[in-house]
Amino acid sequence: MLFGLPLLAAVTLASQSPDASPTQRRGDPPALPAKSVTATHSAQPPIIDGRDDDAVWRQATPITEFQEWRPSEGGAPKLPTEAKVAYDAGNLYVFVRAFDPHPDSIITVLARRDYFTPSDMVWLFLDSYHDRRTGFEFGVNPSGVKLDAQIYNDGNEDFAWDAVWDVATRIDSLGWTAEFRIPLSQLPYGRQRSHTFGFTVDRDLYRYSQRVSWPLFRQSQAGFVSQFGEITGLDNLEAPRRLEAAPYLVTKNVSQISANTLGRTQDVTVGGDLKYLVASNLKLDATINPDFGQVEADPGVLNLSAFETFFQEKRPFFVQGAGQFQWNVNCTAVNDCSTGEGLVYSRRIGRAPELSGVYSDTTSPAFTTILGAAKLTGRLPGGLTIGALDAVTGHEVGAGGVTIEPATNYGVVRLRQDLRGGESSIGGVVTAVNRHDDSWSTPYLHSSAYVGALDFRHRFPGGHYELSGAVDWSRVAGSAQAITQTQQEATHYYQRPDALRFDSTRTSLSGDDEMMQFGKVSGKLLFQTNVERRSPGFETNDLGYLRRADQLAWSTWAGFFDRHTRKLYQRFQWNFNWWQYWTTNGLPEERAFNTNTHTTFNNTWSLHFGGTIGQLGTTYCYDCARGGPAVRQDSYISPWLGINGDDRKMIVPYLWFNWFRGNGGRSRSFSFSPELDFKIASRVTAAISPSYSRSTNDVQPRGPRTDTLNVTHYLFAHLEQKQLGLTARFTYPFNANMSLQVYAQPFISKGTFSNVRELSASPRAKDYASRYQPYPISIGGFNFKQFRSNVVFRWEYRPGSTLFVVWSQGRQRSAGAEGTQSFSGDLSDLFNLQPNNSFLVKLSYWINR
Repeated sequence: MLFGLPLLAAVTLASQSPDASPTQRRGDPPALPAKSVTATHSAQPPIIDGRDDDAVWRQATPITEFQEWRPSEGGAPKLPTEAKVAYDAGNLYVFVRAFDPHPDSIITVLARRDYFTPSDMVWLFLDSYHDRRTGFEFGVNPSGVKLDAQIYNDGNEDFAWDAVWDVATRIDSLGWTAEFRIPLSQLPYGRQRSHTFGFTVDRDLYRYSQRVSWPLFRQSQAGFVSQFGEITGLDNLEAPRRLEAAPYLVTKNVSQISANTLGRTQDVTVGGDLKYLVASNLKLDATINPDFGQVEADPGVLNLSAFETFFQEKRPFFVQGAGQFQWNVNCTAVNDCSTGEGLVYSRRIGRAPELSGVYSDTTSPAFTTILGAAKLTGRLPGGLTIGALDAVTGHEVGAGGVTIEPATNYGVVRLRQDLRGGESSIGGVVTAVNRHDDSWSTPYLHSSAYVGALDFRHRFPGGHYELSGAVDWSRVAGSAQAITQTQQEATHYYQRPDALRFDSTRTSLSGDDEMMQFGKVSGKLLFQTNVERRSPGFETNDLGYLRRADQLAWSTWAGFFDRHTRKLYQRFQWNFNWWQYWTTNGLPEERAFNTNTHTTFNNTWSLHFGGTIGQLGTTYCYDCARGGPAVRQDSYISPWLGINGDDRKMIVPYLWFNWFRGNGGRSRSFSFSPELDFKIASRVTAAISPSYSRSTNDVQPRGPRTDTLNVTHYLFAHLEQKQLGLTARFTYPFNANMSLQVYAQPFISKGTFSNVRELSASPRAKDYASRYQPYPISIGGFNFKQFRSNVVFRWEYRPGSTLFVVWSQGRQRSAGAEGTQSFSGDLSDLFNLQPNNSFLVKLSYWINR
């Protein structure tokens, strides 16, 4: 929420195509300006200084037919914009003049690179393959803050992609300018003599909340890259340089526990990143002995569910180009892939040693060593997109020589063939994990895990409707003990009495997943309906992320979009959602309806609210008994409300509420999440975001317990829980290439259990009380405290070469009782804990040959 949204979060909901001239009135029908421009060859490279006094800019044909695409489609711009395009054998040059009669009113903020600022912007979008599916974007604000990203699947962005390019900006009496130099070595393209690139220019006039582009983006039209205009006349481009390398030196000083004593270790390592152009449209990226100490720490969380917590990938090597390997699972019409489930979850590579807890090892490293990783990505002239990834992690040994993580190889191959000019496609993916298990790891970890899948997408003529589908297969193998553990995990729960699938002699487990989706993808009224079935044995968690197998899901979404400025608002959206889940045996798990609206008013404040009514009819909880029988559920209601302020102001407020009531009022929760974002002197940016929640769960699962008579009891307890967190961010840019960034998050979660019960002989009873019976045991509670922080100094001292100086700190403690202190007392205790400090200096140097 901090200072703006990714461009395509706005653009993809806003892609458009016909146009209107700068003098056209809003009521006039859109004109149809040219959607191509011929690049002017530059005999002498222009000086990148933000001035248009170079000879080539006097010769280049100006682009002037910009039109408003947001908030309304096809309107006239508030202010004129002009763009010119030139090139030589090794570079593409673009000069943009953003006219403004009041230069002192131009909104700009100085920030670090790749930081979204609430300011005027100019964006260039390039589709150098000219495949109408993939592309690159280069953005800058008047202070010279650069952003760049890779685009895939005609509208998804990857902002971890970083290219080496130049831009200069200048504010003058006519407004402001941006002069770009994009080295062609940073763009993939074919070997033909004459080239055509997809091309679009976008301008954000921030004080007017207006976006204009050439050619016009249509919000009501599906796709983004497919709406680009063209640059023609790019002749005799030089073969790009094949090799880029960035060797780096890292020195670390880290807290470490040894013999129950907190000490420190000092380490110096070398590594490097390499990019090699195998062909003009096929690139190899590799990293050797990588270190990602500069990335932001994960947010604090206390997970009381049966399923693993999903954390976003933040490591640059794995984030860059991640879209080429993306293969979603449980991506329904309703959840919009928000669960993170898929066949490739790159955080499996280099994760914390999996067996450190099994062998009670307190000296194990925070992460498994990645010895090396490589990616091969590209697109062939026939429209075949290729992505291949391979990574090797080292053998980690704990106290006493115990293996806490075996040496492992991870591999992914993803292929997609575009058809009909990108309107249809077929593809496939194969993932593989192979471990060098030994006597310590064999009982607990799979020796191998393989997944293969096929998918297709077809957009019908006219571009309004789309059909897609996928079929996945999985197989894991290992010792009987390892496969027993997999069967009993929350993803599968083969031991459930009403499933009866468990087999302790298995040494492998196989499964499949099928998905079909149909929807209307353009216009004011959109919809999508999705059916997906995952068999009980489907397992992808060695390299992917999967919460649930054994599920049949049907979901439908419909939405109305008004993308034109009205008397009271700029944009309005109203969504309706319906979903139903069953086990593959037909046991109903969930049946729910949701509606929500999103309104952006003319003052750019926005209001978001909605709610869900769930468990309509008779449904049962699959995982509540943690491997026990399914339990009948009662209906719930869950409304929410969000208010976002005007981010053009110096102080921007955000306010979000969530409320829940279920189990006939026996369970309820409330959460409150305000945020304040600050801009100080057009340079310093900061955000403070506290969060508070209080919940009552009358049937919090406590897992199975086996008594002395070998009888299993499935326990539940009444839980009163409170949670407090605070996320603070601060950024001070010394200039566009040097910044200091601070992130800090204290987090406290505490609660008390009472009224312990077990499942009765009638867990599916209609009467709530009849499902449970008293169990003679008391359970205390918990008090979990955590603090995480990063201070990062970043200096790009020359293009592509960076110095990082990082200080990270962590504090954590967990107790078996809630305690009597207030949150202020808990915070005081938290900051009195012994900190784990880590200091890192990382220096890289970019080489291009």
